[in-house]
Amino acid sequence: MAEARLCPQCGAELPVDAPAGLCPRCLLQQGIGNGSGTPSTTVNDPTLAPRTTNPGGPAPGTKVRYFGDYEILEEIARGGMGVVYKARQMSLNRPVALKMILAGEWATPEARQRFRAEAEAAANLQHPNIVAIHEVGEHEGQQYFSMDFVAGKNLADLVRGNPLSAERAAAYVQTIAEAIHFAHQRGILHRDLKPQNVLIDAEDRPRITDFGLAKRVETDSGLTRTGDVIGSPSYMPPEQASSCPDEVGPHSDVYSLGAILYELLTGRPPFRGATTWETICQVLQTPPVSLRKLNPAVPRDLETICLKCLEKSPAKRFGSAHELAEELERFLHGERILSSSRRLEPARMGRWVKWGALIGAVLCVVLGAIGWPPQSFLSAPDKRRDAEEKSDAGNEREDAGVIGHDGGPVPVGNQTQPRLIRGDLRCGRIV
Repeated sequence: MAEARLCPQCGAELPVDAPAGLCPRCLLQQGIGNGSGTPSTTVNDPTLAPRTTNPGGPAPGTKVRYFGDYEILEEIARGGMGVVYKARQMSLNRPVALKMILAGEWATPEARQRFRAEAEAAANLQHPNIVAIHEVGEHEGQQYFSMDFVAGKNLADLVRGNPLSAERAAAYVQTIAEAIHFAHQRGILHRDLKPQNVLIDAEDRPRITDFGLAKRVETDSGLTRTGDVIGSPSYMPPEQASSCPDEVGPHSDVYSLGAILYELLTGRPPFRGATTWETICQVLQTPPVSLRKLNPAVPRDLETICLKCLEKSPAKRFGSAHELAEELERFLHGERILSSSRRLEPARMGRWVKWGALIGAVLCVVLGAIGWPPQSFLSAPDKRRDAEEKSDAGNEREDAGVIGHDGGPVPVGNQTQPRLIRGDLRCGRIV
């Protein structure tokens, strides 16, 4: 039986009596072009499989999906708003990451506006540690944008419960902090920094992606309303978790950077409840567990830096992502950091004060019962003061006419002193 012949253009099976070359459909398409009556002059027509000798292209007979100028290869990520594919831009013959709005042509106007805002925010940030945007457009009612394809894992996949070394974690976050500071200087907040949104390329460099919740500092264009909780609860700061968009600023991204550092060092996020609401309550009310309790290998200085990022009050965090990057650089160079030890949380401070007062009261009772301190422990001035107090007490008893058992004075040495009988002197009663 003769081997079936396939069209090199679309992979369709050729008729037995067909001459060598393209199938009738591809020949017709090339002859009439795009329906305008003019033959197509583009070799790699986006509606057809490209005529290419690229060894990375699809094998003959493989079902291929096309989207405009892009050949869809595989899905690599999916989120709440969009889906990302690995694709090949045919006109430039290069691999790209192609992101489309998840709801497609049925997306709401608000979703379309937010998707467009993400593309515009990232497109304005040309930085080696931020994934670059190549093209923004719409094809058959479907919005999309293409960006660098980073062949590597994200930080979440890199950790997976296994903490990184202190130096590697600090180096990653320092680089990310500098890139975020670059975005802040251009008026853009990320608002969704988390390990899943940081890719590690072939050269072990972190690359920030997914500006889907990005916001311009000067205006939010009404995309975020009071009452909306947006972001990933385990990494969002209290001001964002409490649905107060007006309070979100560069300090909010600093908090998220601290949350990333926490997970890189401990293998888990700082807050993780059984439900989203429980996690948000922890973010708002509970201090994070000490890093050294989860991983004793974490250096104390690095723990101090991390916990300063995670302060509930924005005023207690680093003033900018650049300040955080500088502090991490001091740590990496073995220099003394500028951050002070972590301030005690008010709730924890209150508990310590109560326990301290209780322990102090118990000690006073116990020491008083055993006659502490003994005379030998007293200093000379204390002994003189004690003797004077006893002498004054004796004089007061003489003046009060203390009565003995026999009604007379009691001889002591060469002097006569009244006998002291236990009793309630204030009431004149003898016991």
